[in-house]
Amino acid sequence: MDLLKNIDGPADLRRLSRAQLKPLADELRAFVLDSVSKTGGHLSSNLGTVELTIALHYVFNTPEDRIVWDVGHQTYPHKILTGRREQMHTLRQQGGISGFPRRDESPFDTFGTAHSSTSISAALGMALAARTLGQQRHAIAVIGDGAMTAGMAFEALNNAGVHEDVNLLVILNDNDMSISPPVGALNRYLARLMSGKFYATAKNVGKSVLPAPMLELAKRLEEHAKGMVVPATMFEEFGFNYIGPIDGHDLESLIPTLQNLRHLKGPQFLHVVTRKGQGYKLAEADPVLYHGPGKFNPAEGIKPAKAGKLTYTQVFGDWLCDMAAHDKRLVGITPAMREGSGMVQFEQRFPDRYHDVGIAEQHAVTFAAGMACEGVKPVVAIYSTFLQRAYDQLIHDVALQNLDVTFALDRAGLVGADGATHAGNYDLAYLRCIPNMVVMAASDENECRQMLSTAFLHKGPAAVRYPRGAGIGAAVQPGLDTIQLGTGELRRSGKGIAILAFGTMVAPAIGAAEEINATVANMRFVKPLDVALVLQLAQTHEAIVTVEEGCLMGGAGSAVAEALAEAGIVKPVLHLGLPDRFIDHGDAAVLLAQCGLDAAGIAGSIRQRFGKGEPRLVVNNQ
Repeated sequence: MDLLKNIDGPADLRRLSRAQLKPLADELRAFVLDSVSKTGGHLSSNLGTVELTIALHYVFNTPEDRIVWDVGHQTYPHKILTGRREQMHTLRQQGGISGFPRRDESPFDTFGTAHSSTSISAALGMALAARTLGQQRHAIAVIGDGAMTAGMAFEALNNAGVHEDVNLLVILNDNDMSISPPVGALNRYLARLMSGKFYATAKNVGKSVLPAPMLELAKRLEEHAKGMVVPATMFEEFGFNYIGPIDGHDLESLIPTLQNLRHLKGPQFLHVVTRKGQGYKLAEADPVLYHGPGKFNPAEGIKPAKAGKLTYTQVFGDWLCDMAAHDKRLVGITPAMREGSGMVQFEQRFPDRYHDVGIAEQHAVTFAAGMACEGVKPVVAIYSTFLQRAYDQLIHDVALQNLDVTFALDRAGLVGADGATHAGNYDLAYLRCIPNMVVMAASDENECRQMLSTAFLHKGPAAVRYPRGAGIGAAVQPGLDTIQLGTGELRRSGKGIAILAFGTMVAPAIGAAEEINATVANMRFVKPLDVALVLQLAQTHEAIVTVEEGCLMGGAGSAVAEALAEAGIVKPVLHLGLPDRFIDHGDAAVLLAQCGLDAAGIAGSIRQRFGKGEPRLVVNNQ
């Protein structure tokens, strides 16, 4: 690491000779592999962007020139070269650096990107802001081929193409996949571009070697010549000057091309081809497996995980296959999260009923709505945080028409190392306010399966939310049993205080109740709420406590308070949930405890509010 240890920022990088950059790339790639193997994190994508990262910081005057990385899981080399090398051992750990770009972490992280397809919009905004302020700087968006499937990317291209004098460079990092393998017509289009090697080579060589006086003549000749080789690219039709594809691991191609582009006016589009996992044979062979590994030994590779508790994702995947075998109307839809949502087995068993629509959450929801109109029963498997991107479609296209669409919301609540951008903290609040929606929160693995059956058989839109990872180890029954709509259940009888727990908070609520002898209800449904159970508990207890792994504002606790108010019942109520702030990355169990949402925290909050006496309570510290 003789070169890398002396790089504390891009200014140090730019002092190196061109001949030193290849050895630096080798050192940087080795450092990324060693670092991620010790902390866990995103690996394949970062091994693929080493040379591109070096070239960008070598050619452009960062951070004065702005680079927006899309999506942020390809930015570890960027972090290492911009002064955070010695902090990489803290990656994705509480108090450490984020796995994604963050504006408050470094001036080189010009825009926070953890959800895909935002880079071109942000970079265009930065470029036009610079023009408005009379400042001369470049804005560069680095976007993956998977992220190009989202409509937002094309909205930005459409807007950018009319600004002929904007200093905007869009770099398509084409590695033939995002997380799951690529899908759709855009992937086939890029493959066709890749095959146009004569046109690509002729164009790049011309721009690299021709002296300045001949560039105008070459440009005119090119306009005629390229039409005989391939048609004008789609990106040129958007108003961009398209260059590529070029080898994204060849610094001798990247650097001269970027240097030339730096002097061109107007929107530029550079198509680079990289390989996920580049330089580490195991990741090259299986980039999906090495996309986001935990800790592992690089010499041995990732070992098969030992059998343990079922994860909620596995529960969903098993249920999906079982219900599909039972009902031929079922189709499964994912926005490019086949592995993450547990749909690999479903695709293998029911390929004609499996639909990966690419990173296009808005389209996924309306696509499902269209299918539901024709009597098909779609199940949309989507992370809670990503459903936020399709909120209008959820309201306007599904709920307003009361269409029969089931939403399986993985990663609900805190998600640990991925942090605030991926946490599903808001679904209970943003779903329960929508007419016609049914909203359920699973307390364990078996209940999750029953809720999925309940949602699927309900004639209308319904959502089941469940967390990342394993549950409490509950045995999962193999049938397709359902739960009566809108009914909760008593899980423990106590005195004085009734704890109304939702989803993952049932287990810690029972733990707290054992300590203070409280009643616990597993509410199961956020909408329709079991109002009868709420009123019964309010009438037989001196205080109500609601507990949820979600935001307090407008969440499940708010639903309980509304029900009490509507019934004219005045009763002390304590709402426990996630605080009104974005919660950073860290161990999920530790973060929940810090939010007071473990058994000890729940019991402590109840004591603090109501005192220790039983059955009479101290209310409002009086």
